[in-house]
Amino acid sequence: MSGPLTNWAGNHTYAASTVHTPHSVSELAALLGHADQLRVLGTRHSFTAIGDAATLVRLDRLPEAGQIRIDAAAMTVTIGPCVTYAQLTAALHRAGLALENLASLPHISVCGSVATATHGSGAHGNLATAVLAMTLLTGTGERLVLTEGDPRLPAGTVHLGLLGIVLELTLRVLPAYPLTQTVYEGLDWATLIAHTSEIFALGYSVSVFHHLSDRPPALWVKATPGSPPAAERFGVHPAPAPRHPIPGQDADACTDQLGVPGPSSERLPHFRAGHNPSHGAEIQSELFVAIADGPAAIRALLELAPRLAPGLLVGELRTVAADGLWLSPQYGRDSLGLHFTWARDPDAVAHNVALIEAALTPFAPRPHWGKVFSLPPVALSTAYARTADFGALRAELDPRDVFVNGWVRARFPALTARPGGR
Repeated sequence: MSGPLTNWAGNHTYAASTVHTPHSVSELAALLGHADQLRVLGTRHSFTAIGDAATLVRLDRLPEAGQIRIDAAAMTVTIGPCVTYAQLTAALHRAGLALENLASLPHISVCGSVATATHGSGAHGNLATAVLAMTLLTGTGERLVLTEGDPRLPAGTVHLGLLGIVLELTLRVLPAYPLTQTVYEGLDWATLIAHTSEIFALGYSVSVFHHLSDRPPALWVKATPGSPPAAERFGVHPAPAPRHPIPGQDADACTDQLGVPGPSSERLPHFRAGHNPSHGAEIQSELFVAIADGPAAIRALLELAPRLAPGLLVGELRTVAADGLWLSPQYGRDSLGLHFTWARDPDAVAHNVALIEAALTPFAPRPHWGKVFSLPPVALSTAYARTADFGALRAELDPRDVFVNGWVRARFPALTARPGGR
């Protein structure tokens, strides 16, 4: 490793001086057995130290690292630990298959996205809800296979790297389906607040991009071809040319718009796999509230607009369906995600995030695990009913606490507690 290793956004420098690259699972298990603290280095798209540790390993030299095994009869796909969504969706498309949902960026790894409950938008669960089975290398160096019906699988999917190293994931797939993407302009905040649920039901996947300024929000609708246009109901009009979420950025980086049908894998992400994602020099944060609290949460956000707008590159509102995954931000409630992409100024971002969290406190916000937040540990413990259950399972699978890093101890110490207070 030459020079300091940073995350994708450049706002975090990793502590490890060496990144190990084992060539087999047995070699990986040996590294694990000698490490005091270990984490897997993925595509580095998290904005915090959640993936940092004294010992880092890359898994791209493992024989199974990039495997993609499709079972069309069972409608499943099994992948290795280093597969990205761009690689996976390309293979599925060739087989006439697709995933139900995708995130904004196809560049990110599937395993890392699942572990942090990364999501897309619409009446669909986050990306972890597609998991049907997983294979972990636990803290004891043993392989553990979790399958449907195993009561530990809802804990294992969104695991924050605390239960083990993922060697395989099996995901549910669907027959391939087309979508269109249309950007509508002219939406006003009053209409959005009055018709929040209706607007987010306009398509298969819907995002509202905003700048907390005089610029009207933009409505991005990814819909089944032939769906009624949004302009007929909410006074918006289609953009005459492709748009980037951040004004002034090149729209060539974005997936095709203007209502042109295409594979879902080329419409659900906002950005193309072959281009640099998003803005780059940025820091992201995101909080989730119950969709029923969405209008009130938006109003609370607008009250902060004059203080937040100067550092905001773009904000995004999206919905995510409820699930039963223990550490999922959408656990037990249909949710509205309030996402923020900030200029890369850590001190200013920390200040703004604290303002937003305070304003949203009445709505019991939950954070995106891979983005910046400062909610106190007690708020997280209260927000997740299965915290103690997860902590007990973690202690069983990682008795030496090798996967527990400083970020977890500071942000969510209840996950590191042991039965009986040990």
